[in-house]
Order: sequence, then C-alpha cells, then structure tokens
Amino acid sequence: MAAKRFAACFLRLVLISLLVAYSFSLPLNWRSLNLIKKVNREGPYIGLITVFPPEETAFFQIGAFKPNQKHPFVDLSGRRFLVGKIHDKKVVYVRCGVGMDFHSLKPLLNQMNAAAATQQMLDLFDILGIVHFGIAGNANNSLSIGDVTIPQQFSHTGIWDWLNSNRSLNYDEASLDFKRYNVPRGDNLLGHIGFRYEQFFSEYGKANTARRLFWANTTRQWLQVAANLKGIKLNQCLNSSVCLPQKPQLVVGLRGSTANIFVDNAAYRDFLFQTFRVSSVDMESSAVVMTSLSNGFPVIVIRGLSDLAGGQSGHNSIDTFGSLAAINACKVVVQFIKQLHHDTR
Repeated sequence: MAAKRFAACFLRLVLISLLVAYSFSLPLNWRSLNLIKKVNREGPYIGLITVFPPEETAFFQIGAFKPNQKHPFVDLSGRRFLVGKIHDKKVVYVRCGVGMDFHSLKPLLNQMNAAAATQQMLDLFDILGIVHFGIAGNANNSLSIGDVTIPQQFSHTGIWDWLNSNRSLNYDEASLDFKRYNVPRGDNLLGHIGFRYEQFFSEYGKANTARRLFWANTTRQWLQVAANLKGIKLNQCLNSSVCLPQKPQLVVGLRGSTANIFVDNAAYRDFLFQTFRVSSVDMESSAVVMTSLSNGFPVIVIRGLSDLAGGQSGHNSIDTFGSLAAINACKVVVQFIKQLHHDTR
C-alpha cells in the first residue's frame, strides 16, 4: 500500500516538474502574445522598418519618436518592436537587419531579414501600412549624395539565370553579357546572365496562383502625400568642416533596384541605370514592398543616398556621408508621418 502511495506521489511530482519546465520553456512567447493583444487595443499603427544600426541611430537622433509609457516594446524572434508615437500618430518600429528574401540555406540566413520582419509586423500588429526607410546607393548621375529618393517602383534585380557563354539569351526584361566588359575584347568564361521575373502571390489574386512581376509599385496615395514634402530642408553638412557641395533635395517618383548585392562597381552601376533606369540601389526595399503588397497593405520607401555605388573616383563615401544620408531620410519620414492621414489607403 505504501509503495502504491509513493508511486502515485512520485508520478505527481514528475508531472508537476514537467508542467513547470514547460511553463518556463515558452514564457516569452506567451508574454509577447499577451502584450501584443494589449498593444493592438490601442491601434492601429503605422509600421516603420529600417535596416541596420546607423539608420536606427539617426532615427532616434531626430527625437520625434515618443515611446509608449505602458507598453514601450515587444520582443519577438530576436527583434525588438518599439511602440510609440510620432506627431501624435501611433507607430510600431523595428530594425529588420540587412538582406531581403526568405531562404533556408544557412549561408543565406541574413537574406530573410526584410521580408521576415515585414511579414511578422503585418501578421501580429494592427498595422495601417508600412514606411520603409534607410540609406541607398545612387545610380543616377542627376542625383547627388545626401538627396532623398522616394521611388514609385522597385525591381528585384537579383533573380538571374547564369548561363554559359555558348547559350543563347532570350529574356524579355534584360540580359548582361560579361564579354562586353572584357579589356581587351574577347570571350569570357563567366558567360552571361538573364534577369527573371518575380513570382508574385497576392491577397487580391487567385489562390495558389502566382503572376509574373518585375516592377512592384509603391502606394500611389502615399506617393501623393510625399510629393507635398518637396522643398523640405535637408542637412548639407556633417559638421562645420565637412559639407556636401550642394543642398540635398527630395525626389519623388523614380525607380529603385534591390538585390542581395552591395553595389560598389561603376560598370554594373551604369548597367543598372541604362538598362532599368533605376536611380537607387539597396538590399531590402523590394522585399518590404512586395511583402506589403502581397498582404494588401499600403507601402512607401524613403531612402537617403549615401554613396555613388562605385561611380566615385576614390573610396566609397558611405563611411563619410552614410550618417548624413540616414538623418535626411529620417527627416522626411517624420514629416511624411505628420502629413499622413489614417484614412489614406
């Protein structure tokens, strides 16, 4: 009898231990989900997504973001989503990290950041739309370092078919033949690449059916709001001794290019501009735009031009003027949010 009672007590202790261990294995998940419910009761919010620490530093340096006193942040999947206001507009902010698309291979894990953070924000928070911002390379000789661009279209120029030199090229959008860049002229074993369309799934499309997409459009109504910001005063100087030769300007309605490539090559920069007429190059924007559009949310991209993407004669200027470009982008973000009405969809 005593042995049976002991066994029963022992079993209870084991079960209690398992329950305690389980409760400690998922505390952040449950706490975070409960906190999100509380945050969403005070929504909706404008979603803000930037990329890496220098841009985040500029965002906070502007001083417009005021954290929520009761629920200042939610930690999810290693990211911290900050909750607050800018000019009395409720916002949720996150830094996504460098890179754009979903991949499962370990060497490419950094590439999932932009799409993953965007999808997580749209899935879990009560979001009106996404404002993506940061710095970018300048591929357009008509623009200058320090300028801020708000493109109306983005392409993912990192989807290639890389072919041997003896394969024929027959691509609707564009192709790049490496032998054109040989000095002296001749064959090149790298062959050529053909640019492919994206397979785009949308909330408004037929289920489980992708359509071909090369250019993704940002939200027209939000672009119209942004166009009213032309003439905004942007920073020209880092300090009293380091200044740009001209006053930076805001440009709305051009094209942007995204790929998992940091472009610092004059020949490829010129190819992108001449072929696709893109004015800015970055590593995240297309993923944020396509993820937002796929889910049926408004989206806009605001990028400060930090460098010439290889078009310079010396060192890349991102180390010198990256912080200034980030500040200018953040200035435009703050004024855009100030002008944005919640019913502008």
